[in-house]
Amino acid sequence: MTHTAVASHMDDRLQREFDELVHRYYQQAYNIAYRLTGNVADAEDLVQEAFLRAYRFFDRYDRSMPFMNWFNRILTNLYIDEYRRRGRLRTVSIDEAFSTEDGEEGTPLDLPDLTPNPLEVALSKEYIEAIHEGLQQLSPEFRVAVVLADMEGHSYEEIAEIMNTSIGTVRSRIHRGRKQLRDQIKKRHPNLFERGDLK
Repeated sequence: MTHTAVASHMDDRLQREFDELVHRYYQQAYNIAYRLTGNVADAEDLVQEAFLRAYRFFDRYDRSMPFMNWFNRILTNLYIDEYRRRGRLRTVSIDEAFSTEDGEEGTPLDLPDLTPNPLEVALSKEYIEAIHEGLQQLSPEFRVAVVLADMEGHSYEEIAEIMNTSIGTVRSRIHRGRKQLRDQIKKRHPNLFERGDLK
């Protein structure tokens, strides 16, 4: 087998592995991107660009690291760079409809409706909108840290690896981000605190 044939075979194997990872993690990546950007169009652009960059550097991916940890580092760095470049990303309603790859319609966060009571549904929607609004007010570093910790369930160690910083910095960003988020929600939606939904 010639060197060219080996390289070609290697490329095919890597291509298949990458395609499988994209298929497996696309929705998770999109959800993170949406929570960061706040709208469908920017989330789609961010995910596409992140997967393109991941593809470009896939030969450097260390298989001992979970793929999403490696990929989230690419995605969050792109988001922070883009956020700084554009100043602020525009935001749209949390209820903006979108179509999945299968053509099914849904809402960006695919939030389950567990409360048949219309009042409870309205209050739940207000709570989700309050969090979404609050997230959009945080600096990109704080928003990334809070989303990765509280919405994606990453450990401090994983977030430190993804954000390429120390665990102490991660703890500080999460603590300050949560406090700022709470303050934003309290300022814009004080009734959520009055009713006892939030403390």
